[in-house]
Amino acid sequence: MAILAQVSIYPLRQNELSSAIDSAIETFEKYKILLKKGEMSTLLEGEPERIFIALKEAFEKADEVGDLSMVITLSNACPFRLPQDK
Repeated sequence: MAILAQVSIYPLRQNELSSAIDSAIETFEKYKILLKKGEMSTLLEGEPERIFIALKEAFEKADEVGDLSMVITLSNACPFRLPQDK
């Protein structure tokens, strides 16, 4: 079973926003999860175990950069496959 996750990372009290976001994206890419980057969120598709592990690690990596909020929406009812973002 594949699930879809929509993830948004909001760096808080940081002068530079992209470091926390980039570290999370790098983590998702490491886990070979299908992803589609957007302006305000990233969509991930894959096996639940891989998605949950990647989300945890992505939060931990982004946390190393500074304070943040991570908002996640999960679904098991998505009728499409994401194209691989390159």
